[in-house]
Amino acid sequence: MLKKFVLLAGSVCVTSAGAQSSITVFGVMDAEVSHYATWSATYGAAKLLNPGSAQQSQTVLSPSGLSSSRLGFRGTEDLGGGLAASFWLEAPLSNDTGGGVSNFGRRSTLSFSGPFGEVRLGRDYTASFWSDAVFDPMTVNGVGTNLIAVINSNIAASRALATGGLLNGGLSAGTDSYLRTSNSIGYFLPPNLGGFYGQVQYAFPENIKGLSAAESAGQRGRYVGTRGGWTNGPVDVALAYGESTVADTAAYKEVIKTINLGASYDFGPAKLFGELSRVKDDMNRFAGARLVDRYNGVMFGVTVPVGPGLIRVSYANVKFDSGSNATDADASTSKLALSYVHNLSKRTALYASVARMRLRDAHNNPAVMGVTPLVLSLPAIFPQPSYITTGGFEPKSAVGYDFGIRHAF
Repeated sequence: MLKKFVLLAGSVCVTSAGAQSSITVFGVMDAEVSHYATWSATYGAAKLLNPGSAQQSQTVLSPSGLSSSRLGFRGTEDLGGGLAASFWLEAPLSNDTGGGVSNFGRRSTLSFSGPFGEVRLGRDYTASFWSDAVFDPMTVNGVGTNLIAVINSNIAASRALATGGLLNGGLSAGTDSYLRTSNSIGYFLPPNLGGFYGQVQYAFPENIKGLSAAESAGQRGRYVGTRGGWTNGPVDVALAYGESTVADTAAYKEVIKTINLGASYDFGPAKLFGELSRVKDDMNRFAGARLVDRYNGVMFGVTVPVGPGLIRVSYANVKFDSGSNATDADASTSKLALSYVHNLSKRTALYASVARMRLRDAHNNPAVMGVTPLVLSLPAIFPQPSYITTGGFEPKSAVGYDFGIRHAF
């Protein structure tokens, strides 16, 4: 009887393996000790009365200093004729607290691919985010995270909170249609086009129609984006554009528009990275003025292999030009980051990173630049203060470091 059972079980496994070309369980466990410190000073009228300063600091054990902690499942079925069906389920992990796998908010897609390319359905990275990650020497993790990515994430979350609450998974899985978007359909070009690659993506707002104009959410939650590029040997260059609707009512519509250009070149002894970015927060009050806030970012960096290790350096600056605050119309922040990764094996690495930020006129944009500058971590969203005209405390600089271990499986 036992022999018959073993033979039956074996036949089931063979049948399953024949139908499913591949299935993989994968993941990353990353843990680091991180420390953040912030210095603030008084400004405006408060500076005359109290020319003081304040400091905040925090030390934590946290995940994802080098690579995002995650657990995933992916599989592909070969349908013949070059066609394939595949799935990808990926969940964030909070290995410092034992949390995670409560949702597949990192990625949850079903794909159909062939010589024509790939059609992908579900929750995925946005087309306009890719360059922020691909051309970041720090791979958008830890205290050295690309400043453009930090600010863009804060913009998306702060505007979503101000216009009706978070959509598309919330902070734990990326902010409103900046990092990832839900309910999306994406198309990717096939990989055999002489180094050219590209994608287009649309995310449904999924709002109920038929309500009065005053009650309808309109196109809130809609995302549309595209990205195209070319890679050949050491060269990689890409241009991306995306639009995310964060509010749409009878009286008010707000769309965040992102365009970025990124490039990298691998010389062998070193690899260079660069990115230019512009984000426009387009706020259209139908009964009043149309206001546009602009965030202009630049980032460049380098990685240098040293034996089994890798040195990573990046510098970025983001300048804010306000269309919604006529009194104070600018603010800026810059960030310098340095990191070393020591590979113990192909899957395990030790790392250490340090970063320093400087902020100028941060009170001019409290929703983004003036958040408590533990903005060295991603994301870091705190309650928004109102615009202050009489003076108070504003962040001036912040420094952070982390060191830890990463293991991939």
